[in-house]
Amino acid sequence: MKLVFATQQIDPAHPNLGAAVAMVRALAERVDEVVVFALRAVPGALPANCRVHQIGASTQLQRGLRFQSALAREFRPNLFIAHMSPIYAVLAAPICVPARVPIVLWFTHWRPSATLRLAERVATAVATVDRSSFPFASPKVRAIGHGIDLAEFPCRPQPAHETLHALALGRTSPAKALESVLAGVRLAREQGTNVELEIRGPSETDEERAYRARLVELGANVADAVPRGELPQVLAGTDVVINAAAAGSLDKSVFEACASCVPVLASNPGFASLLPDELRFDRNDPADLARALAAFAARTDRESLGHELRKRVEAEHSVGHWADAMLALA
Repeated sequence: MKLVFATQQIDPAHPNLGAAVAMVRALAERVDEVVVFALRAVPGALPANCRVHQIGASTQLQRGLRFQSALAREFRPNLFIAHMSPIYAVLAAPICVPARVPIVLWFTHWRPSATLRLAERVATAVATVDRSSFPFASPKVRAIGHGIDLAEFPCRPQPAHETLHALALGRTSPAKALESVLAGVRLAREQGTNVELEIRGPSETDEERAYRARLVELGANVADAVPRGELPQVLAGTDVVINAAAAGSLDKSVFEACASCVPVLASNPGFASLLPDELRFDRNDPADLARALAAFAARTDRESLGHELRKRVEAEHSVGHWADAMLALA
């Protein structure tokens, strides 16, 4: 079996896109050949049965032409997968649809777009973590869980901290409600919970850079994104991860933390099957986060809780489970 996997970057160290490498590796274990299309690829990151077409160019038109030209030369793969970039499904359609090659779009984000709606129309199926992690209703949507490499995120020992070390991971975007998180942590401290917060994430757009500056003005401890290879070490020193991302955005950092046996406080109702009720809060209510932090700080079963969360990720969100589900959509 031969499949084509199109993504933005193949780089194990990339803080946002590094997870794609584990996904390709898992697929490569199950098929004869994987042909990868990416704007940029780090040499040696993929198994021997993978080939890479780098299609990076200075203009969108050039990138599109390079993509379609290279795809046309890969005669009749068994499956085409567009990873988080709907434009790849759209560009592949004129080649794959006449040849009856299934197009599967993997997409997990809350924001719709005209390109996404067009990609949904041409796709054979749309795979996502949960029904809530795709931004509009479609009979093509299949909820298959996330694809977390548990070998990359071992269960960390329980930290011995007098102060609760809380960590917020991800882009410094207003969609992450980090101002509300900061207010909730401050209120928790005022009410007697010994907790400190660190925010780690990239700022890649003007909006994200402006929001980062706003957080710094408010006194937040905001640091650079964690290189992917260092994330397990950072999680090892963390007591709890806080995630207040907008509904529909099931951040993979939550699943990676749980895989590492690090409990997570999250606001998104889409995490209901992963996180117990006591680990969830209202993203618009700092007092509710302060309550959740106080309750977590008082727990004596944090280690067993962390192990239970890892078991849940292993059962429903491992990269092997993800690869099997993606191939079943062919």
